[in-house]
Amino acid sequence: MRAFLLTLGSVVLTTAVIGNAYYQKKQFYPSVVYLTKSNPSMAIIYLQAFVFVILMGKLMRKVFFGQLRAAEMEHLIERSWYAVTETCLAFTVFRDDFSPKFVALFTLLLFLKCFHWLAEDRVDYMERSPVISYLFHMRVIALLLLLGFLDHAFVAHAYHTTLTKGASVQVVFGFEYAILLSIVANIYVKYFLHTMDLHSENPWENKAVYLLYTELIISFVKVVLYLTFMAIMIKIHTFPLFAIRPMYLSMRAFKKAFNDVIMSRRAIRNMNTLYPDATAEELASADNVCIICREEMVGGGNKRLPCSHIFHTACLRSWFQRQQTCPTCRMDVLRHPPAAAAGGAAAPAGAGAPNNAAAGAGAAPPPVAGGAGRCRPGGGGRQRSSGGLPTVCTQPSSCWGFHQSAAAAATASAAARCFGGGWGGEHGCWRRLLPAALLPAA
Repeated sequence: MRAFLLTLGSVVLTTAVIGNAYYQKKQFYPSVVYLTKSNPSMAIIYLQAFVFVILMGKLMRKVFFGQLRAAEMEHLIERSWYAVTETCLAFTVFRDDFSPKFVALFTLLLFLKCFHWLAEDRVDYMERSPVISYLFHMRVIALLLLLGFLDHAFVAHAYHTTLTKGASVQVVFGFEYAILLSIVANIYVKYFLHTMDLHSENPWENKAVYLLYTELIISFVKVVLYLTFMAIMIKIHTFPLFAIRPMYLSMRAFKKAFNDVIMSRRAIRNMNTLYPDATAEELASADNVCIICREEMVGGGNKRLPCSHIFHTACLRSWFQRQQTCPTCRMDVLRHPPAAAAGGAAAPAGAGAPNNAAAGAGAAPPPVAGGAGRCRPGGGGRQRSSGGLPTVCTQPSSCWGFHQSAAAAATASAAARCFGGGWGGEHGCWRRLLPAALLPAA
């Protein structure tokens, strides 16, 4: 309703202004000159042009997207505010070239940016949507073709204009549309990968790998474009303040993509070489449902993490492409040493992190099998771990004391509460954890 009233009001004002000019001058050309010389008349005409752009955007949105989701609208508004701010900064940098044509070019650039953002969000929605219709595919393909054609045309126009007339504001538009063209390429690759995954009977394990490397390549291209643009602008004009934020975001995205590639490869390598396969006994004693895919784990092809949680190998490989943590307890699999996987082999399959409440109440930690800090038979006395936190020995028949092992990290929370105040009087909380017969004489 508000859009209708705004459109109706702008049309009425524009009709009144044009009618008044023609009534006074009686001819077309004098009427046009009168309108261009009158500031109130030009303000109303600019308002009418802005309303026309809004109506055109609504029409294209209806054709290519239908009804926008709440998340898409939120992302569009959030990005538009930053884009408008950067456009205002660009106006200050190019104040000598400020003209109606200049404003129209920046308005068109912002208009096309909005549809690039919407296309990216809509293609990302494919991965979360259970049903994708043919209309969805037709809309996405048509929109990507249109955006790619327009981006390529504007890049070519800016290139030829710069060659024939020299460096001008067209350099800015050329690089902006080149970056938008890289976004279209990224969206098209995502759409192609999601479509192949939807048409496959089983989940495509390598899709995450291709998405990760695509993000890395596109981020690198954006960084190169922004650095080149900054260098050219500093040489021919001045420092482009409006390009600082997008360049920073591109560099941060490239750094994140590069780190994700390195970390995912390291996590997958550890999974293949360090983590043992889950046995049938471990699957039977624990919950045999993989929480990643929600399917039962039967037979081989299952891996047990150092935290003793078990998952499908294929699910873990896909998970580690995105984040390097346990899907259940969020343990960082890269921070645990390789000995953790071997030292915890004797632990039950369903054993996760120890219950801190039980540990604080006096329950002894589980025995530790293996490790460099294994208790020595007959080796009495106290031993401090390198971290400063002792561990209760639960094998009094062989020794009494403390030892450091890979499982000590799991009881750090309870031990810190117990030993945070030092040994305490008469061995402090050791009096509560160990039988009186095992305590040394005071």
